Parts: sequence; structure tokens; C-alpha cells
Amino acid sequence: MHAIKNRRQISIGYHRDFREEISQRKLEPLALKEFKYRWYLYARDVEDKRTKVYGLDRISDLDISKKKFQKNTEFDLAQMLKHRFGINFPQENEKPQKIVLSFTAKQGKYIKSVPLYKEHEILIDDDKEFRISLYIYPTYDFRMELLSYGETVKVIEPKSLVEQMKDVYREALKQYSK
Repeated sequence: MHAIKNRRQISIGYHRDFREEISQRKLEPLALKEFKYRWYLYARDVEDKRTKVYGLDRISDLDISKKKFQKNTEFDLAQMLKHRFGINFPQENEKPQKIVLSFTAKQGKYIKSVPLYKEHEILIDDDKEFRISLYIYPTYDFRMELLSYGETVKVIEPKSLVEQMKDVYREALKQYSK
């Protein structure tokens, strides 16, 4: 927080994807965000000037430099997170999409009390189905969240997401066919 507030460069050791090797990074820390009980740092890499996300639990050897950096006027966390679920960045040139999900009526009660996403439109809410429409990027984080609902959710559209979910379930079924 100190480095973000005072716009100080930091150096860190980072265990990417929990690998053994530690890479050294020089960063301009921009913001912190919590997702699923873990904290993440949004920071601009000094070397390639790209904004990236770093899990705090994978950071070691934090050193706050005396070197200051200019405020990044292009960085707007609220705008960056608009139409996003979780912390992952969408694929390059990817656009948010209309996603329609059908839940069982019972699961719908849970979704109403703990919304899947901050903005959704309820399309159907009866004793058989709870159907919503969202406008977001279908990122990895979002697909993993859908999988956590198991048989209580069905993706109606877009077709590309329907096919991705089918592929995941086919691969999962192979685990039980051995």
C-alpha cells in the first residue's frame, strides 16, 4: 500500500504459477484487489510497460525502491475491471459478450442472494428455471466459476462458450472412464 500510495517502484521475486524458479521483477504497483479470498497486485512491469496481475501469495523478497514513477493516467482500475469476472485479463482483442445462463430454480435462489456478477438481467424466474443474462468477458475465471455450479447451470449462449463447456465436461468425464 505504501508503494502504491507514494508511487514507488518495487522489486520482487515471483513464483509464477507456483513453479519452483523465482523470477525477479521491477514493477510500478498500481492497485490491490481481492478475489476468492486471495489478494492480487496490479502493476506495470518496468521492462515491457504492460500492466499485469501478481498473486501476493507468490511474491517474495519485496523491496520498495526510493525511485518514484509518474502516475499512470491510462490506468483506471474500475474501467479495467468493467465487464470482467475475477482477476484475469481477457484475451487480446477479445470483446465482452452477452452470456445467457439457465440455473435450476433451487440454484436460482442462491444466485439471487449471492449474485454471480454485479450486473445481470433476470430473464426467467419461476418454479422450474432461473435464467439470467450478463454482459462480460468469458475469461478463465468465469468459466471456472460456472463449472463450480455443476449440473445446476447450463450455458444457453454464446455458442462458443457452450462448446467450451462441453469440451471441459467431456474431458472431465474421461477421468471417470478409466
